[in-house]
Amino acid sequence: MIAIYARQSVDRVDSISIEQQVETCKYEARGEAFKSYTDKGYSGKNTNRPQFTQMMNDIKAGYINTVIVYKLDRISRSILDFSNMMETFNKHKVQFISATEKFDTSSPMGNAMLNICIVFAQLERETIQKRVADAYYSRSLKSFYMGGPIPFGFRKVPTIIDGIHTSMYEPVPEEENLVRLIYEMYSQPNTSYGDIVKYFVERGIKKRGTNWARPRIREILLNPIYVKADLDVYNFYVNNGAEITNPPADFIGENGCYSYRGKGDKKKSASSVEGYQIVLAPHKGIVDSELWLKCREKCMSQKQMIPSQKAKNSWLCGKIKCGECGYALAAKVFKSRPNRYLLCSNRMNSKACIGAGTLYIDEVENLVYNEMKNKLEMFRKLSYSKISYPNIKQTELETELAEIDKQIKGLLEKVEGSDNALFRYINEKISDLDQRKSDINERIKELKQKKEIPVDKIDNHLTMWEELSFDDKRQVTDTLIRAIYATEEKITIQWRI
Repeated sequence: MIAIYARQSVDRVDSISIEQQVETCKYEARGEAFKSYTDKGYSGKNTNRPQFTQMMNDIKAGYINTVIVYKLDRISRSILDFSNMMETFNKHKVQFISATEKFDTSSPMGNAMLNICIVFAQLERETIQKRVADAYYSRSLKSFYMGGPIPFGFRKVPTIIDGIHTSMYEPVPEEENLVRLIYEMYSQPNTSYGDIVKYFVERGIKKRGTNWARPRIREILLNPIYVKADLDVYNFYVNNGAEITNPPADFIGENGCYSYRGKGDKKKSASSVEGYQIVLAPHKGIVDSELWLKCREKCMSQKQMIPSQKAKNSWLCGKIKCGECGYALAAKVFKSRPNRYLLCSNRMNSKACIGAGTLYIDEVENLVYNEMKNKLEMFRKLSYSKISYPNIKQTELETELAEIDKQIKGLLEKVEGSDNALFRYINEKISDLDQRKSDINERIKELKQKKEIPVDKIDNHLTMWEELSFDDKRQVTDTLIRAIYATEEKITIQWRI
């Protein structure tokens, strides 16, 4: 029996349809019985096609003696795949015919021409791939919408960039509040991805109808699409090896950023930005740069920390790192020794670091405590200021406010066509929601007045240091210090102020 094989990857006006291919191949069948095998929407770059696989199985079963295609590249665009296919054809004495190219596989010259054509078919495929990749890269550098899932917190709206119709993102009020809440929660020293997921599960908060998961939280925290990109964000990417398309003057603290893997770069760790291309996006960001950077740096340091361990032996844990390798210093207490020690986690786990030397926790804590006091004193002399900190409760209330507005809108849509009883119920429900809105707005107004911590207040914490709880000490340290790198000879503090 004769097999007619047809394939079409993309249905375009200028392409040969599967029906046209089959009709042309029928002529070569010369009226003999045939069976059609058609794969629509499949590329010729490999043989992972259902009907092609079925045809090859029928050939091996001895049902087919001739295969006819409209053109060589309809059956394969890969030299290796074509070679394997022809080996199977020869083994089962199957004749191969290209209706438009008139190959005769029974002669050496015909086989040679066939192989030459498949080389050019593969070259054409690779040329098309490169052309598509180049076009994608060029469009991405101009801030055009490049497709893909719409990030949580945004909706897609039409726009025009450089005279070309495309799309951009627009914040969704009830979702952007939740995004800010994620960032504010994660900015706290002890909060993990799992803690945020647990918080959402307990309150029934979902992500577009589905439950939250750690990977989704991490994706949001790593994505620069949410940041209000300013010069601090620009410098962060430059210092970490990223390529920036826009000049520094464009980073004015309003727009988010698109992030693309560099041209030809292999896939790197999601937390790394080295080699990535950063482009300012046309949409407005959601998260202030200071908060975004704090979370982004925490994500980058996760590989240097032991996430399953909660800090308990020192309020420096998670903040202090080995000055030799950059991995976290773990606080250890040994029953046989009176002192507490800071040990390099990299050396403990794999012996891949020489270690930071002998570091006593009490001595390092006293040194860092005194440095924080000196820093605040100097900070006050330079200029009296306030230090901003994330207000998680305010964001929670704003999220609830957006949810109430959504409920009220849904109730108003039900008013039309309702009977008297239902109308009274809707009216009462809306009144209750309006009262709740009023209470929330008053609470938000109070919290906004507490959004910043005066330097004096932190100084008071430091003068009452021994009276503070362990978590309060960690909170104050995190407010003032970005990271500490320590060895036996030297301790370096990276300040936030």
